[in-house]
Amino acid sequence: MSDDKTHFGYQDVDKAAKAGMVGQVFDSVASKYDVMNDLMSFGVHRVWKRFTLDQSGVRPGQAVLDLAGGTGDLAAKFSKRVGKHGLVVLADINASMLFTGRDKLLDNGVIGNVDYTQANAEELPFADDSFDCITIAFGLRNVTDKDKALRSMNRVLKPGGRLLVLEFSKPVLPLLSKAYDAYSFTALPMMGKLVANDADSYRYLAESIRMHPDQSTLKQMMEDAGFAKANYHNLTGGIVALHKGYKV
Repeated sequence: MSDDKTHFGYQDVDKAAKAGMVGQVFDSVASKYDVMNDLMSFGVHRVWKRFTLDQSGVRPGQAVLDLAGGTGDLAAKFSKRVGKHGLVVLADINASMLFTGRDKLLDNGVIGNVDYTQANAEELPFADDSFDCITIAFGLRNVTDKDKALRSMNRVLKPGGRLLVLEFSKPVLPLLSKAYDAYSFTALPMMGKLVANDADSYRYLAESIRMHPDQSTLKQMMEDAGFAKANYHNLTGGIVALHKGYKV
């Protein structure tokens, strides 16, 4: 693939065009995003996110960046953990997702210690050494230049701060992988059509998972971006993995 091309699902597209194409996907699915998450994962995404919270080590008074934070599931939980003297920034490149997340949190009474920022992960609009923890859940695979984004995250973390990347990954059992493929490419688009009236966006999401780096490759990418002690935990047989690294 040439330097000016990247993947959009299984398509090769111009790098300059990908962000807009991903944006159209999430503009389409924003209003049904939470419902579809529960349906697609049978609710297990809540367990994955709870594990991420437990691995964050976040304490009262700290600053957290929930990147590609979507509809705010993690941000709401972090808001309770950091308390009134802490700060959570819910950031997303997509305005539709960001506004949906903001409205959801406000409706649930999450106010006072959460800020909202529309931001590109590759060029984060924050000062160096700003955050104690950064999470990005099910968002890194949609980023055009993942290496650049990881370096940007490293820059805005405080020394000793940790990055948590929760993302779909590669199942470790062949039979599970086959079943997962069948589910992803038949059931997901069908659910997308029935619930969100958009089969194509959920077909893209299934393809984007397959094009995302596997566990060991992403671990190496984090190390190359400057993260120390990079490691990962497979969840649900490797369908999802949580990668963790520290800024030195």
